[in-house]
This record gives sequence, structure tokens and C-alpha cells, in this order.
Amino acid sequence: MLKALSSTNPAASEEVILRVRDLRTYFDTAQGVAKAVDGVNFEIRAGETLGVVGESGCGKSVTALSIMRLFPSPPGRIDGGEIWFKGRDLTKVSKREMRRIRGCEICIVFQEPMTSLNPVYTVGEQVVEAIRLHQNLSQKEAVEKAIEMFELVGIASPERRVREYPHQLSGGIRQRVMIAMALSCRPSLLIADEPTTALDVTIQAQILELMNDLKSKLGTAILFITHDLGVIAETAQQVIVMYAGRVVEQANATTLFEKPLHPYTQGLMGSIPSEEALLTKSRLTEIKGVVPSLTALPPGCSFHPRCSKRVGACHKERPQLIEFGADHRVACWLYTEPAKDMGRSA
Repeated sequence: MLKALSSTNPAASEEVILRVRDLRTYFDTAQGVAKAVDGVNFEIRAGETLGVVGESGCGKSVTALSIMRLFPSPPGRIDGGEIWFKGRDLTKVSKREMRRIRGCEICIVFQEPMTSLNPVYTVGEQVVEAIRLHQNLSQKEAVEKAIEMFELVGIASPERRVREYPHQLSGGIRQRVMIAMALSCRPSLLIADEPTTALDVTIQAQILELMNDLKSKLGTAILFITHDLGVIAETAQQVIVMYAGRVVEQANATTLFEKPLHPYTQGLMGSIPSEEALLTKSRLTEIKGVVPSLTALPPGCSFHPRCSKRVGACHKERPQLIEFGADHRVACWLYTEPAKDMGRSA
């Protein structure tokens, strides 16, 4: 079983950088309304990494795009909730103000840098453009800043690399370029949306080490989105587990890996290869069934059709996140006494 490296971070502070409250992002489709994010709550402190984990389609990336206000509208819309960033509700700021915040105070790094980098411009030109857009620097100063950022993220021969095109670089270096671009304006919050998925294991480890190092140096808060619990164990201090657009469990990383409560989280943990499983060549535990359609969610707990521990209450009413010890919350009827009674009588 994986273990989180640490649940604390010396660079973290008590200052809350981002506070998301009851966020609901819906999409109008031909099949009906898809509730991609449905009542999500969390907060991130300065210098802290919050990991968001779950299967594809659980709402992780839509949560990130909602914070940045980058989802297509229509068909998407923020149907309710608040996104507080440094005293401003991002759901209410103007488009012009949001453009200023994006790339300057909040930056995002996506999974595949080749879809974010323009193939007809050098990587240096693209980083310089981002710097000049948000900072009052001359062309020469911006180039010097780009070279400095390339060096900061560990790109060898930065003076040469700034003159190269994306196709001339490896996947790992392209991702470092994207991180350099994102951090060039010293943002308070970096959103990393599956930034290592397309990379091989060695390069992935280097990128994770780089992000942890930069967080310590710059004090940047990181929202790290992934389906890989191994990555979460390496990077995050706090973790939220999402399923079908909702948060089903939230805890510090050490607590979550030592004592996962929700059956879905337990299923995710059980699907990770352990040393014992590799030695005995035993089968991994699978979560049976499939993620439900967001336009036709089952009543009650969305996970109950796949859950081997379901009780009667699970079919009838959606469970709310409840406190379960210090710094641990779970949305599951198994941890609510009235629901246990209801389940026994069902």
C-alpha cells in the first residue's frame, strides 16, 4: 500500500488562497443537464498542495476549468456557488478582470504541452509573450526573464532552448517550458491538470520533484489534479476524492492513505499494485461497474450501484460530507448512525 510522504509542508501558511463553496457547474446536452461539478467545497492555503483524485469523468478537470472560467459557455455554466480568491468571488468578476487574473495570479499547466504550445513560434517567444502581457517589461528584459525561468525549472542550456521550437524538444522539456511559463509571473496558485500523465516514469518523477521544489522556493499553492494515487502520495498535503461530480472524501494525505473511509476510496487504494501482489502475482482489486452518466445519476449515493457495502439508505438519499475525526470528512451512510438503522430496517 502506498503511503503519503508527509501531511505537512514547511512552506505552507495559514493564509487561505482559494476557497470554493458549493460550486455547481452544469452542461446542457441533448441527453439533459450534465452535473459535472455538483456542490464541491474545498480550500487551499499558501504553499500547500491539494490533490484532487478520481476516475475519468468525475469532475476533476471541470473543477479546474471552472476556477479559471475556461469551460465553453454555452453549453457550460456555473449554476451556483462561490470561488473566492484573495477576497474576490471569481464567479462575479468581469471577463476583462478574469483575463488579467489568468496567467498572472492563477496559472494552469495541462496534460499535453503540445496542445498548449504554438508549433510556429519558438518556446522562448511564447514565454516572452506571456511575461510581457502581464508585466511591464521591455523585450530584452522579458527575454532575460524567460531564460531565468528556464534555468529555474532545470532546463539545460536555457539561452539555446529559448530559440527552439516545440517539436525540437522532448516531452519532459516541453512540460518544463509550460511550468516556466506558468510560474513566470509568480502566481499565487498553480493548477496542474494531469501534468505528468503523458510522460514516462523517469521524467514524471523529475517533474514531480521540480514542482515540489518550486513550491518550497516560491510559496505557490498547487491544485494537483490526477487519477494516479501514487502521484498524490508524492506531492499532496491535503486530498479530496471526487466521484460523479461530488466530493466523497476529504482528508490530509497521511490520514487518507492510512485509513481510507469511503468504499470508493478503498476501491481506488485496492487497485494499486502492492509489493505483496507483485510477488504472489495475485489479481488487483477492481471496482465493479462503470461511472454513471452525469445526465442520469442514480438516486441517493451515486456510487451505490457499484458498492459492495451499500445499505438501504444509500438508495434513497444523497449523503452529506460529515466530520470523522480531525481533518477527515466523508460522504457515506456507513458512518452515520441514523442511516445505519435505516439500512438495517430497509
